[in-house]
Amino acid sequence: MTDSLQDIKEELAGRGRIGRENALRVLGDRSLALSEVLALSDAARRRHSGARVRLCSIVNARSGACGEDCAFCAQSSHHGAAVERYPLLGADRLAESATRAYARGAGEFSIVTSGAGVSREAELAVLEAALRRIAASHGDRQRCASLGQMDRESLARLKVAGLDCFHHNLETSRAFFGRICSTHSRAERVQMVRLAKSLGLRVCSGGIFGLGESDTDRVDFALELDELGVDSVPLNFLHPIPGTPLEGADNLTPELCLRIIAMFRLVLPERDIVICGGRQRNLRDLQPLVFWAGANGLLIGDYLTTSGRDSNDDLQMIADLGLEPYFAERKGPSGA
Repeated sequence: MTDSLQDIKEELAGRGRIGRENALRVLGDRSLALSEVLALSDAARRRHSGARVRLCSIVNARSGACGEDCAFCAQSSHHGAAVERYPLLGADRLAESATRAYARGAGEFSIVTSGAGVSREAELAVLEAALRRIAASHGDRQRCASLGQMDRESLARLKVAGLDCFHHNLETSRAFFGRICSTHSRAERVQMVRLAKSLGLRVCSGGIFGLGESDTDRVDFALELDELGVDSVPLNFLHPIPGTPLEGADNLTPELCLRIIAMFRLVLPERDIVICGGRQRNLRDLQPLVFWAGANGLLIGDYLTTSGRDSNDDLQMIADLGLEPYFAERKGPSGA
């Protein structure tokens, strides 16, 4: 047994989680075999959620023409990426998208909009109507939204309409954030996470890897999410899009992706870890190992601007691994 493995096992036995030093070892110490890491992260996942897997799905409800300059995003108007542009979909379209997502096996459906936020009364009214329709038809499933910056009154209105969960990624560490976005601050994102938590919403907040960040950035990011007390952590892996500043980025390997997932599980043992965009490109044939790495959730269906894997293939993979989808306990205004 290597010294690193022994140190990690001792810290897990004593604290139930690992701290900064051992988190860096999980990512960067190649004397620590990936199989040894996965044995620890899989055990932590099973303690957290057993054989249960959360499945969520999204709809790109308002696409393109975003005034923010996030370096990885095809929807930014600052870049030259070819992406479909359209205004907010109507309430009927959004409700229909939710029905399709739930029929595919998702336990959670999220309405995602491009842009800095939603503040216009007409758009808020559409979202309220959509959430009420979805709640009326699928009251046992979670309803989520990713809408950028919101004021307290507007977000509270959506909660009353049926919103259970608010998604707002911090994207990367505090130290690295300025390298990928200049049109808003990371402090604004943190403030939004805290606002959603203060309203009693379930909060989903994670980020994207492969931007050029260091292992230290990744560990600092995980530790900050722990301090913020977010409920669910979505992990995305960069799928470089032509026309964006990061179109030529090539910073990830399947092994590194699995180590990142494992590090987040061992730092955040009580949180849901959900694997989202970029898994097909970056994990390739190793996608089933995300669960052994510690994930207990998966985004199924298409992503915002790229196609996802066929949902039936994901459901078959989950069944083949002896795992089972489940509907998480709702925490919204009409939940238990």
